[in-house]
Amino acid sequence: MTAPANGPLRVGELRPSQLLHTYGIGSVTDLPNLSTIVLGLDHWELEKAKPLTEDRLLAAVRRRLGPQVATLRTPPHLPETANPFDEWARVGVPVALFPRWLRCSREQCNRLAPASSGLFELVENFYRPEETRYVHNCHGQGRRRPTAVPARFLLACPAGHLDDFPWMYFVHRGAPHPDSCTLELLERGTMGEAANIFVRCSCEGVNARSMAEAMGARGERELPACRGHHPHLGTFEECGEKVRTIALGATNSWFASQLRVFSLPRALEPLAQAVREHWRFLSPLAAIPAEAAKMLLPTQACWPELEPYGVDRVWTAVTGEASRVAAGEAGQPSEDDEFDLATPEWRAFTALHRYDLPDFTTEHEPAPAKASGWLQRVVLVHRLREVAALTGFTRIDAPEWLPQSDDPAVQRAAPLSREAPTWVPCAELRGEGIFLAFDEKRVAAWEKDPAVLDREKVLRSAHRTWCLARGITEPQWPGIRYVLLHTFAHTLIRELALECGYGASGIAERVYARSGDEPMAGILLYTAAPDSEGTLGGLVSLGRHESLGASIEHALSAARLCSSDPMCAEHDPRVHGRLHGAACHACLFAAETSCERGNHYLDRSLLVETLASGLGAFLP
Repeated sequence: MTAPANGPLRVGELRPSQLLHTYGIGSVTDLPNLSTIVLGLDHWELEKAKPLTEDRLLAAVRRRLGPQVATLRTPPHLPETANPFDEWARVGVPVALFPRWLRCSREQCNRLAPASSGLFELVENFYRPEETRYVHNCHGQGRRRPTAVPARFLLACPAGHLDDFPWMYFVHRGAPHPDSCTLELLERGTMGEAANIFVRCSCEGVNARSMAEAMGARGERELPACRGHHPHLGTFEECGEKVRTIALGATNSWFASQLRVFSLPRALEPLAQAVREHWRFLSPLAAIPAEAAKMLLPTQACWPELEPYGVDRVWTAVTGEASRVAAGEAGQPSEDDEFDLATPEWRAFTALHRYDLPDFTTEHEPAPAKASGWLQRVVLVHRLREVAALTGFTRIDAPEWLPQSDDPAVQRAAPLSREAPTWVPCAELRGEGIFLAFDEKRVAAWEKDPAVLDREKVLRSAHRTWCLARGITEPQWPGIRYVLLHTFAHTLIRELALECGYGASGIAERVYARSGDEPMAGILLYTAAPDSEGTLGGLVSLGRHESLGASIEHALSAARLCSSDPMCAEHDPRVHGRLHGAACHACLFAAETSCERGNHYLDRSLLVETLASGLGAFLP
């Protein structure tokens, strides 16, 4: 992570996955002594950003952001060396200071001013970049000078804009003020609440004002309308929405809008799989003489993945693939196949044969005896590769809380660059998982149960109310089948986390729920990490039938009774327009990194009998 002021200055480090999930473009990163914002793609240097090959993901990104997107790339990075002045220290993700208002941490000072005012000095530390800081010269010399910390409050709006808090406007209540006045940010008491934080101006006749007046509905009335600022791009646009005061580091200040896919098999043999993955780069070589093509093979960007097989074997595979394409055996994916991310994954997981590839290894396992009536297939996924692309971000509301659409306008996603992006940042993760496919006949019959239809009306009514309250005129109901499978996934995640050694936040879900010509009813629970943690085998070992059966029984037993019952079981989602039925933090809610829909569309009463009702339960 580098700051581009007067040349790159390394100020900290993040893992690649964090740059997509937590501290992506437009997010505020809280470092030990600095607060920075990750700049847009216009400021990134691509020389050290490795391209990734994942055609399905690229097609999905193009559908969302436009056909101009040419590549998927990892964040720029070079391995570290012992010399902090080597090139690696100047390569990274660019950031800028934000918020731009700083406060002196000395209790007798508390001076509040912009970093550009000249009152604060940046002290660099090349050997320990995490100690880089701003200081105020109000007291002491050298290292004894007090650190200037970032101001604690920001302004955000649902359209994705972010801005510095208008300190002068706030303390003067919108009235004009002289340029000579100075501000202090005082904290009284020990609780750190907004009501105990006051802004004081040096001007005569101006009373100190509590930050509690900037919060909630009163703050929306007192503060100016949003001026449409995108600090990560340095741009302004028309907005005018009501702003919300948020604390620095608030979790609702940034939510990633992502697309994720699994690397799926294209062949049964590893070399053929690798050639087909990189065919768009290798296909031109098939049209030139063999000797020349063999000389050019090591110059291709994909060669590091092919090198272990040797030039001769790779060339044989290239010619074989060229013959297959010429004979029309390769088959070009249709437009629907490129844009439908779920169907190809479902087909790969439900294939009758097993795969043994570097990024996709599966093994079929018998279903537990007690679950054989409704559980059709169990597949252990020993190796799995997931590639995630960042396509935008939102503030205030997370993308999964909004309608599922490939249109950023629907999701109100903020852009990653000033112009339409030609590439997007990605992260590849490797892990393991368990795939469970439900019996389609059993699920289809359950969907027609009168009690289930009545419950669906209740949930759909609440869903409609929730959407209309947020200005969503065309609510997209995921279906009662999705609610059932999603609920089951959460119950099993909680149980597996107790046994497999991974934390519950490290187990993610993928729900496959669809009726129609090619119905889907299944879940994938998997763990993925950019290091070896995601492939330790602890999750797969619990997928064996002797362990899985006990885990399912314990999970269902725990779902029948919640410590918040009867309130949880009797919860009516229509009262306040909620997107969940019988579900709460005590029984079903999972970590943000685990749930693909923000803990929405959950209902224990559809899965098992509860205190409130036993009608319509899939597993009575």
